[in-house]
Amino acid sequence: MLLCAIGLAACGRAGAPGGAGRESIETGTYRVVLQLPGGELPFGLDLEREGPGWTGFLINGPERLKVSEVAVDGSHLEIKMPGYENRLTADAKGGQLEGELVVSKLGGKDQHLPLRAQFEQTYRFFPQPSAAAINVSGRWSVTFSTDDGKEETAVGEFSQSNDVVTGTFLAEGGDHRYLAGQVHGDELYLSTFDGAHAFLYKAKISGPDNSALAGDFWYGNALHERWTAKRDANAALRDPYTVTTLRAATEGFDFAFPDLAGTTVTSKDAKFHGKVLVITLAGSWCPNCHDEAAFLEPLYQEYRAKGLEVVSLMFEHFGDFARAAAATTRFRQQYGIDYTTLIAGVSDLDEASKKLPMLSQFYGFPTTIIVDRTGRVRKIHTGFSGPATGEHYTQFVVEFRKNLEQLLAEKGGAEHERRSTASAVRDQTS
Repeated sequence: MLLCAIGLAACGRAGAPGGAGRESIETGTYRVVLQLPGGELPFGLDLEREGPGWTGFLINGPERLKVSEVAVDGSHLEIKMPGYENRLTADAKGGQLEGELVVSKLGGKDQHLPLRAQFEQTYRFFPQPSAAAINVSGRWSVTFSTDDGKEETAVGEFSQSNDVVTGTFLAEGGDHRYLAGQVHGDELYLSTFDGAHAFLYKAKISGPDNSALAGDFWYGNALHERWTAKRDANAALRDPYTVTTLRAATEGFDFAFPDLAGTTVTSKDAKFHGKVLVITLAGSWCPNCHDEAAFLEPLYQEYRAKGLEVVSLMFEHFGDFARAAAATTRFRQQYGIDYTTLIAGVSDLDEASKKLPMLSQFYGFPTTIIVDRTGRVRKIHTGFSGPATGEHYTQFVVEFRKNLEQLLAEKGGAEHERRSTASAVRDQTS
């Protein structure tokens, strides 16, 4: 196992502050630290030359997330995050980078997170390993509690080598993606920055056999939660196909929203007649929606000739249509999306619920509705467990493909299209 690649915590631990005196942007590895109310959130950044330009990689555990929109002008660095509206800017000063991360938020309430970066430092939280580090590997039953008393259950899964910890939290709204950190004394530290998530976790390890965790979770500079955990090999979430349901006596899922050109597209359009539909409620700001798009686009290319259509109803941070369309366009470009994307509204759960009255409850983004060839909703899947969840993601892909192939093999599409055409003719002549 290459600990340099997976943890940013085992290699170069004692590396001296590199680049002392440099006042320009250098190629190589940086330890970037975002300043949150709960302390320092570290992640790795590799900068490389690519032809006449630059490219970079955000490093969190085993993930190396490529960022292509990197601009360097002497001592000034600017990075636009892949598929997001977020941006990092910094200047070389006194042998390090200083600047800020701007994270786009609903209603234009952008977060500005101060940052600094040190060249040629690759540890995560602590430069020296913790002697005889407590082992937190395994599965944990987790509860996150907001400051106003709301609770959310989750499952923590961690792997550990020496003091280096990697893993994720699985939650009903989607996983927390790739986390990396260290055990230091009787404390666990984890963090990630993946272009959107700026997550920092700290917890005290306690209890018999070090079987309990209790600490704090910060999301950017605006959200704080407490979290507790107990070792539990059988910890599990609800079946994601049971969290979101249709209202009583409702079988279909109708939509009518504008595409990126402003033309209204509806579920009744001929393009969708007799097709199996995968409808995802998403947003370009949502990292789990990015994971889902990376899964759905090649799936669409593979099955579209057999009768699959994919529609993404995009709920963006902007009420302004032009800005929402621009954000969705970046999202489409990032994943080469060829399926339909529609601007459905703003990324507020209450507002989104009003746009989707056929749902008895709407838990969050992404939510995926699977509709058969006759227009009947067959399954609704809440959240998305992406590649950071390992075998959970592998199992999801296998099951999703199996269900999709069964629906594509079902008869009824031609008959449904015939009935829909007949109904349209009656409407026009009545």
